[in-house]
Amino acid sequence: MIKHISHPTVLFQRNTQEFRIWINECSSLIRLYDPKPNAGRILIVMIEHIQGQTTHARRGALKNAFRYSVDYILCDSDAKERPWLLSRNRFNLWSLWDRHNGGRRKAGSGFHWFRKELTKRQFPLAGARLLLLTQPSFLWFHFNPVSFWIATRQGVPCAFIAEVNNTFGHRHCYFCAHDDFRPIAASDTVTATKLMHVSPFQKVAGQYRFKFALSEDAIRIRIFYGNGEDGVIATLSGARRPATSMSLFWAAFRRPFGAGRVVALIHWQAVVLWWKRAPFLKAPPPPIALVSNSSTVQERRK
Repeated sequence: MIKHISHPTVLFQRNTQEFRIWINECSSLIRLYDPKPNAGRILIVMIEHIQGQTTHARRGALKNAFRYSVDYILCDSDAKERPWLLSRNRFNLWSLWDRHNGGRRKAGSGFHWFRKELTKRQFPLAGARLLLLTQPSFLWFHFNPVSFWIATRQGVPCAFIAEVNNTFGHRHCYFCAHDDFRPIAASDTVTATKLMHVSPFQKVAGQYRFKFALSEDAIRIRIFYGNGEDGVIATLSGARRPATSMSLFWAAFRRPFGAGRVVALIHWQAVVLWWKRAPFLKAPPPPIALVSNSSTVQERRK
């Protein structure tokens, strides 16, 4: 007796349907054990999961470019409700720790630090909404090349701080705004002088040129670093979606190890540049001041 063999298309459809059923079962299981199953609706405007893309393209005689997927969290200072898999100042699969952001490394104070920096520069806090865009810790792992502290009015950025970390344990923050703190349009460029060593293949010289676009649906950041003919173009972009236990669970499955993966990718790109015979530069000490101002803010304070 000859056994009938299904057509490959039928098998593919059947397997796809079974996979969808499995995903729905996992989602139901997570919701079952989530103590706040309705948090997703609240978190649309409170905590968002940016499943984005980052690209880096090196300029100059030695070319190199790469693109990776990344997970960022966008949250505001008043966010209280969180998905089951995301905690604040508490161990979890994903977590946000005040000590990791806002201030010296491992000694941060979160939004309190951001408010203080805004007040120092006479930013009018009344009516402003404060946000943090950062990569959360994954289990015990934490490393974030850059986080952004954002002050908005009616959803439009009016000031932001680029909190930059390198793999040598250093941090420097660049306060960026127009001289009168008017809204920063997507077409605007804010310039800041590079003061901290980030890559062992780039000098501490030149300038950063930031373009920052924050809409209701997406976030798009472009950083152009130029030092003569050398430099790097870096971008971060992604859709704004509510952070849910399911989205965080799926991110851990697709991009495991979180910050540990980020560090591994950074070192892999360093190996690629070393193999291409890029000059390796020793890391100088970081600047004494933790925060420096963009050129427009400096002009305003003169």
